[in-house]
Amino acid sequence: MKLLWAPLAIDRASEIAGYIAQDNPDAAENWVNSIFEKVEKLKAFPESGRIVPEANDSAIRELIYGNYRIVYRVEEKRLSVLTIRHGKQILPLNEVKA
Repeated sequence: MKLLWAPLAIDRASEIAGYIAQDNPDAAENWVNSIFEKVEKLKAFPESGRIVPEANDSAIRELIYGNYRIVYRVEEKRLSVLTIRHGKQILPLNEVKA
């Protein structure tokens, strides 16, 4: 299964890592590596994440990693990581609906 990262998801990961790096650059690097490892496992188990409640679409799912939601779309032969959000932030539906 092919795995794609949307530009928005990459931007969000970079922003979050930058914020973490202000206090602890090593922790920021570990956080990014862990996110990529967790997402990579989706290739074997694409429906392991829960359905995003706000989206009401079984193809839009999320993994919870610490305080963050990794939102992705499951398609026939690919997974698309759409965005990463802090769990306390409102998830704008325009970030997950195509």
